[in-house]
Amino acid sequence: MSQFIVDVSLNNAREVLDISMQKLVLFQFWSTRSEGCLQLSPVLERIVQQYPQQLLLARVDCDKEPDLAMQFGVQSLPTVMMIKDGKPVDGFAGVETEQAIRAKLAAYLPKPEDNLLAQAEQLLAAQDYAGAYPLLKEALALAPERVEIKLWLADTSISLGQLTQAENLLGEIKLAQQDSLYKSVVAKLELAKEAADTPEIQALEAALAATPDSNEVKEQLAVQYQAVQRSEEALALLLSILLQDLNFGASKKLYLDILAALPKGDAVASQYRRKLYSLLY
Repeated sequence: MSQFIVDVSLNNAREVLDISMQKLVLFQFWSTRSEGCLQLSPVLERIVQQYPQQLLLARVDCDKEPDLAMQFGVQSLPTVMMIKDGKPVDGFAGVETEQAIRAKLAAYLPKPEDNLLAQAEQLLAAQDYAGAYPLLKEALALAPERVEIKLWLADTSISLGQLTQAENLLGEIKLAQQDSLYKSVVAKLELAKEAADTPEIQALEAALAATPDSNEVKEQLAVQYQAVQRSEEALALLLSILLQDLNFGASKKLYLDILAALPKGDAVASQYRRKLYSLLY
C-alpha cells in the first residue's frame, strides 16, 4: 500500500474501509476495457497526490474483483464512491471533470487559508514574524470572516511594531467574539504601546511641538520612533523632511532602510514607497 493509492481485493477491503475512519477513501471501480476509466484515473491520482494526509485512492479492478464490485452494488463503470467513517458520503458514476470532483471533495479537504495558517504557525514558532506576516495577510484575504486569523495577524503585527494596524484589526472584532485570545492580544498591544513611548521620544515630541519646522528634530524623532518599531510615524516625519529637502541629513537613507525592514506585503510600506516614487519621479 502506498501513501495515497492502494489496489483493493477481497483480502484487504476491510483494512481499506478501516482507513476511512482517519481519511476520506475514494473507491474507484474501473476496468482497462473502459475508455472512461482510463480518462478518469490520472485525474483522481493527481488529486490524491496533492492531499496524501486527507485522501486515499482505493482502486478496484472489476475484471479481477467482480465479486467485490457486486458487494458494493456497482452497476456501471467508471464508478467512484467516497467513503468516510466506513460509510458512503458521496460519489459519482461516469466521467466527471476535475473541477466537479474537487467541488465534491471540498468539504473533506483543508481550505487554502488553513494551509497558509499552518505555514505561518511554523514560522511563528521560530519567531520569524516577517515571514509569517504575508501568509497571514493572504489567509485573511481568503477568509475575512475568520476571527482567529485576524487575531494571529494582529499579534504578529505587534511583534513587528505595526501597532496601528494591530489596533485596527482588533477594532473589527465584535464584543461576542472577544475571547481569551483577543484579551491576550489586547494586553500585548497595551504593553507595546507603553514600551514605544520612551522618555527620549517624549522629550523630542515636546521639542518638535516647540519648533515644528525643525528638520533636525524631526529626523532625530524619526530615528527614535523606528528604534521602537513605530515605522509609520517615522516614515511620515521623514517624508515631511524630504518634501522640503531631498538631501537633508540621512533622511533619505533612513526612509529607504525602514521600507526595507518592513515585512513583505505590508500596507504601510506600499503606501510610503509610492509616495517616495512620486516625489522622486
